[in-house]
Amino acid sequence: MKQIRIGDITIDAVIEREGPWRKPQDFFAPYDEAVFKHHLRTMEPEVFDTALGMIVITYQTFVVRTPRHTILVDTCTGENKGHPPPFDFPGKERWRNELFALGVGYDKVDYVFCTHLHIDHTGWNTMLRDGRWVPTFPNAKYIFHKREYAAWEAEYKRGAHTPANDRQRLLSNVFRDNCLPIVEAGQALLVDDDYALDDTVTLTPTPGHSPCHCCVNIFSKGQRAVVTGDMMHHVIQCRELDWSPKIDWDPKQSAVSRRKFLATVADTDTLILPIHFPNPTVGLVKADGDRFDYRFKRD
Repeated sequence: MKQIRIGDITIDAVIEREGPWRKPQDFFAPYDEAVFKHHLRTMEPEVFDTALGMIVITYQTFVVRTPRHTILVDTCTGENKGHPPPFDFPGKERWRNELFALGVGYDKVDYVFCTHLHIDHTGWNTMLRDGRWVPTFPNAKYIFHKREYAAWEAEYKRGAHTPANDRQRLLSNVFRDNCLPIVEAGQALLVDDDYALDDTVTLTPTPGHSPCHCCVNIFSKGQRAVVTGDMMHHVIQCRELDWSPKIDWDPKQSAVSRRKFLATVADTDTLILPIHFPNPTVGLVKADGDRFDYRFKRD
């Protein structure tokens, strides 16, 4: 993604991995092949690898630099975490190198916003030092939604010692390694839906994918961009709003949040930055009857 400017604010992408990822029938619970092929004809070519039959997914962090703060939104999967497939891909140094290439050292980050507390959005929150997980960004405050944190804390307490299955084990490990050390270090801000850092950065609640998933709004000089986290993973979800991933906490609520959000930004100049959309990532939403159309901003 090329750097974009919102008034006095710049936004850059730092990529951890990109490319074909999973077959859509394995990811979306309501998948219908005929419906997918119908929409594929008019979707952006970057979003699907026809040879492999896989959706194209990027893992990236957005670096938001305002006149006062350097902010990261979501921190991918991190390194040394021992993740299972498909999160065990090599080459994690790309993320670190791209961050440093922007002139952003770990100590230069003022805030880390986590749209939610999943494995691929909290990974670089911490790093392994002397056998312990510690905050990667020593001077940063980490923004966690209060009820999102409480929900995963409860899951962790239920499964920390005797996880019932692989999913519960993974959830416990993510909370233990990526979130709990931030709170223990006193660097977490546990916030509500209406949290605003200042007049440039606020939250929009979009629950469903996770208990209290939030989008991050960025405002400056009458312009707006929104980092949408996992409110949607792929452009097909603009066409088929009920196509929630199998991993969603509450698929029905996820679809409600998606429709409500897209309706508020459709046919406006609000720039949308979905974490998992491939390059060029940033785009605009247009209304199309009771559906929506997502188009990359290519200039």
